[in-house]
Amino acid sequence: MSSLSMALRLTPYLARSNGSSLRETGLRDAGLPVLAFGTVTALLLTVAGGSQVFWSWTDDIAGTYQALAVVAMVLLIIPLLTLGASAARLAARRRDDRLASLRLLGANSATVVWMTVIESTVLAAVGALAGAGLYACVAPFLGLIQFRGQAIGGHAWLSVPSILGCVLAVCVLAASSAALGLRKVVVTPLGVRTRQTADGAHWVRGLIAVVVVVIGVVAMGMLSSFGTFIVIIAVMGGCFGLALLALNLMGPWILRLRASSQLKRAKRPEQLLAARTVLESPKESWRQVGGVAMTSFVGVFVGVGMAVADTMGGSATDETALLVRDINTGVMITLLGSFLMVACSAGVNQAAAVLDRAPMLVALDRVGMPRKLMVAARVKAVMSPLFLVAGISAAAAAVLVLPLTGAVLLTQPVVFVTIGGVFAAGFLLVRLAVAAGTAQISQVLARPERYASMDS
Repeated sequence: MSSLSMALRLTPYLARSNGSSLRETGLRDAGLPVLAFGTVTALLLTVAGGSQVFWSWTDDIAGTYQALAVVAMVLLIIPLLTLGASAARLAARRRDDRLASLRLLGANSATVVWMTVIESTVLAAVGALAGAGLYACVAPFLGLIQFRGQAIGGHAWLSVPSILGCVLAVCVLAASSAALGLRKVVVTPLGVRTRQTADGAHWVRGLIAVVVVVIGVVAMGMLSSFGTFIVIIAVMGGCFGLALLALNLMGPWILRLRASSQLKRAKRPEQLLAARTVLESPKESWRQVGGVAMTSFVGVFVGVGMAVADTMGGSATDETALLVRDINTGVMITLLGSFLMVACSAGVNQAAAVLDRAPMLVALDRVGMPRKLMVAARVKAVMSPLFLVAGISAAAAAVLVLPLTGAVLLTQPVVFVTIGGVFAAGFLLVRLAVAAGTAQISQVLARPERYASMDS
C-alpha cells in the first residue's frame, strides 16, 4: 500500500486522542485552526478588495494613492500571513505526539508527512471558505468607504478567481507550514513523544534581523536613485515587509534572553513559573505577543501618516484636502485591521496554549498548587514581555521610516499620541485574551479526567 493511501486511511483517526471523541477535543484540534484560518482569509480578501480601487486610477495623483496602498497592504498582509502560519501550528504539539507514536509503531516518514498535510489542508480549506463567506458579507459595507470624494462601491468586490486564489494560497500556506513543522517528528520521534525536543531560539535570529533592518534603512535612504516609480514602490514595500519578517524571526530570541534573565532574578513562585514557561517554548510565547509587536510597527506608520496629513492640512486646494482626508481614512482602516489581527491572534493562541498545557495544569493541581498561582504565572508569562517587544518593534519602524520623514516629522505630538494609543489598545486586547485563557484553567481543572491521561 502506498504512503498516500495509508495516510488517507489513517488521517480520520488522527482526530481522536486516547478514545476521546472529536466533539470533546474539537475546540483545540479543529475549531481553533479553523477560526484562525477563517479570520486570516476574511481579512486578506478585505484588504485586497479595498486596495484594488487605487490601481484603477491613471491620473497624476494616482501614484501617490498607489504608493500608500502598497505600504498599507504590506503592513497588514505580512502579519496576516504570519498569523496564518501560526494557525497551521496551533495543534502541533498534540499532533506531533500522535504522529511520533505512529513513527515508533513503524509508519514511514512519507505516511506521516502526508497525514499532516492532509489534515492541515482540510482545516485550512474549511476555515478559508468560511472566511470567504464572511468577506462576502463585509464587502457591501466596505464599498461605502469613500476615497477621492466617492464611495469605492463595486471595486470592493474581488473576482471569483481572485477569491479562489486566496483560498488556495491559504491552503498552500497551511500545508507548507505543517510539512516544515514535521522535521523533528521525522528525525526524532522518541524525543517528541517524551517531550525532550528543545524549542531553540538562536542568537543568529537577532543578527539576521539587525542586518535586514540596516539594509532596509540604507535602501530607504536611496529611494530617489532608483528611477522609475514602480521600482520605488517595490523597494518600499520590500523593505517594510522584510522588516516585519525580521522582527518575527528575532522575537523568540529576545523572549528567551529576557526569560533567562528573569529566571536568575526570580523571587516569587509565579516569576519562576512564568520564566520557565517562556523558556520551554520561546516560539510559542512569541506567538502570544507577536501581534502587539506587529501592531506597534504599524502604529508608527499610522502616526507618521497622521502627521503628514496634519502638515498638509493648511493647503487650500480641493485636491490636497481630499488627499488629507483619504490619508486619515487609510490609516484608520489600517489600524483597525491591525487590531483585528491582534484580537484574533491573541484570543486563539491563548486558548490553544491553555488547552495544550491542560495535562500539566491537572498534575500541578493534584500536587497542591493553588489555582491563583497558576493564573498569576500565566498572566506574567504573557504580559511581562509585552512592553519590551512592542518597544523594539516601534523603534525598528521609526528607524526604517526616518530616511523618508526626517526627525522633525517623527517627533510630532500626533505621532507619540498615536503610538501611545496603539500600545494601550494592543495591551488591552492581549490582557482580555489572557483573561479568557486563564478562565479556561478552571474549566480544565473542573474535568481533570478528560486531560489527565492525554500524555500517557
